[in-house]
Amino acid sequence: MLSLLLLMLLSHSRWVATANVTNGCNSIAKNIFILSGQSNMSGRGGVFNQTSSSGTVNLTWDGIVPPECQPNPSVLRLNGGLTWVEADEPLHKDIDVNKTCGVGPGMSFANKLKMDDPDIGVIGLVPCAIGGTNITQWVRGGWLYNEMIRRTKVALQGGGTIRGMLWYQGESDAIDLDDAKLYKGRLKKFFKDVRKDLELPTLPIVQVALATAPGPYMEVIRKAQLGINLPNVRCVDAKGLPIGPDLLHLTTPAQVQLGKMLANAFLQIENVFLPSSN
Repeated sequence: MLSLLLLMLLSHSRWVATANVTNGCNSIAKNIFILSGQSNMSGRGGVFNQTSSSGTVNLTWDGIVPPECQPNPSVLRLNGGLTWVEADEPLHKDIDVNKTCGVGPGMSFANKLKMDDPDIGVIGLVPCAIGGTNITQWVRGGWLYNEMIRRTKVALQGGGTIRGMLWYQGESDAIDLDDAKLYKGRLKKFFKDVRKDLELPTLPIVQVALATAPGPYMEVIRKAQLGINLPNVRCVDAKGLPIGPDLLHLTTPAQVQLGKMLANAFLQIENVFLPSSN
């Protein structure tokens, strides 16, 4: 019995060291970040069409993880089973399960924060993005919204603080003119609802202005995103970043750059509240 117990402890030593929420590692304060939106937040970097010998075309991730996205023992991910594990690409592999996931901005974001603020401690990423979703599918009370809030509240149970939300969505709303025109109001309500339900009225939110869209109204969506004027909400512009051959999803290098942009924007929000040294 003792030998079995020792074997179990050894096999789970790395898991425990990275602060499993269910094992009471509350002494490790996690800096929690919500990753939400649609496919470019979920990550399609390195995903390409592969034709089998039978002629079937399947989407496949190339498995290439750049240095900026390499795992770090102090960067965790709340997986699909609501367990904290060491984060690695693809972050949304067991969340956006109906799509082929690749590299997104989350790991680059976290590693950039670690580099710029070595004292930040453990970072906990909460992936929630689902590809192909419209903003109306993220309405308060809907399944996607409720699941995001539920996962975020579970993440808190192991100790930590919700530090911010990263949001990249809107491509699906660029298809229909009415959706595009209503987008700004819907997005503002979404941000306000998230803050209300998490009881964090000043939660930092960094959103991304679209780089691409499958419909003709991308500029209407971009104008809405860039025009959001709420406290502690910043917008980084993905336009001009490299896109893949599908003309919709960001490449792996683009996702790396986007993660750094998101980190810089978050730190700018944080610096507003830092006490003056004068």
